[in-house]
Amino acid sequence: MKFTYTGNNKQGEEVKETVEADDRFAVYEIARNRGIEILSIHEGQFTWRNILNSDKVNALINRISTDELVLITRNLSGMLTAGLPLSRALSVIERQTRNPKVRVVMSDVRERIQEGEQFNQALKSHPKVFNELYISMVRAGEESGNLSNALHLLSVQMERSSNLKKRIKGAMVYPVIVLSIMSAIGVVMMLFVMPSITGTFKEMDVELPKTTQFLIAASDFMVAHSVLTLASILGVVIFIIYFLRTRIGKIGWHFILLYLPVIGGMTKELNSARTARALSSLLSSGVDVIRAIDITTDVVQNIYYKPVLKEAREAVEKGEALSKVFTAHEKLYPIFVGEMITVGEETGQMSQMLDELAVFYENEVDRKTKDLSTIIEPLLMVMIGGAVGFFALAMIAPIYSLTDSIG
Repeated sequence: MKFTYTGNNKQGEEVKETVEADDRFAVYEIARNRGIEILSIHEGQFTWRNILNSDKVNALINRISTDELVLITRNLSGMLTAGLPLSRALSVIERQTRNPKVRVVMSDVRERIQEGEQFNQALKSHPKVFNELYISMVRAGEESGNLSNALHLLSVQMERSSNLKKRIKGAMVYPVIVLSIMSAIGVVMMLFVMPSITGTFKEMDVELPKTTQFLIAASDFMVAHSVLTLASILGVVIFIIYFLRTRIGKIGWHFILLYLPVIGGMTKELNSARTARALSSLLSSGVDVIRAIDITTDVVQNIYYKPVLKEAREAVEKGEALSKVFTAHEKLYPIFVGEMITVGEETGQMSQMLDELAVFYENEVDRKTKDLSTIIEPLLMVMIGGAVGFFALAMIAPIYSLTDSIG
């Protein structure tokens, strides 16, 4: 069987050869005997199976998760600290990963570096994997000569942000599942249970309550147009998802998040934590304040916070204090944010104060997220009880009407 491998010889030159071997392990043995360090191996036979299993095809299908990127960044930092050259460190990650997407990206970045590009420039060729925050921190690390420390800070920043996002999503999974199941049960009852009951009610020579008439009419329509009903439900869901991605949808949804009871306070603390975490990481890496604010503007997702950060950028350009802007927007940023930034400006320890601020609000959001289930559960019980009560009354009321007429 033919295999084509790419590797580096003892002089560090790239070598590409095709050899006959029984399996991939034999190829590694052949290359080792020739003093070549293998970077990638491809089976030489031209078959559709090999094409479909190729790294480039799999890379288009797969994606790099945040957890994988955190692990890659941490490993790069560790290997650079241990003294490995950057291209060798990227080669190690390329060989040890099982994700084809990671393998292709690391290979491309490594090749670009070997051709003379800087690390941050090579990362820019993969904007869907490395965002502006990542690239800027790497660039600052390269310019300061302390890339390993910049990568370590970056891995910590991404890990904390990812953990916070997971906790929030985890808290929302329970109510979404309950409401989805309740809605599905309601549709099934209207399509299959109600028709068997409504026949009896229609034969009664009594005037049915309005609630019962409404359920019967809705059930008859859904049964007569079942395909249209299911398609409408699916269409509404798709429309809501699409609408929330539009600018008008984001404006409305972000406004609701800011002013909902309980959720509003968590939203403000979450955005405060993201702002402080991004600014702290960038400033610690050596990124200038103006550039750090620009990148943070992209990191903060709530649309109402972006104008505040743009205002902060303009204030810093004019020589004004950064804390002044945050203090003036207490409806979005809690008072504590402006106070901590003021202390950082006065003591010259801005990045440290921002880091402490981020940790404080991350812990607050974490605590409130855990308490959120105790608040959501009673509300869900009330909603479910109301829906069940409405349906039960609509079914029982005609029976009482029939009993009264008989009496």
